[in-house]
Amino acid sequence: MKGLNVLAAFLGGAAIGATLGILFAPEKGEDTRAKIAEILRKKGIRLNRDEMDNLVDEIAAEIKNETSE
Repeated sequence: MKGLNVLAAFLGGAAIGATLGILFAPEKGEDTRAKIAEILRKKGIRLNRDEMDNLVDEIAAEIKNETSE
């Protein structure tokens, strides 16, 4: 069980790190979302458009909270 938690934390961290890198790239939102979706698909994570929108919104809110501290 502990190994599964470590794996989940690692994958989550990798996905968030990749997403943050892409979010700070100067591209259109549609292109950015497509890149995020592609990276997640490569990791075996499949999200529909609503789930992707929610993920991006959560990450953006987290970034905003961290930069305001």
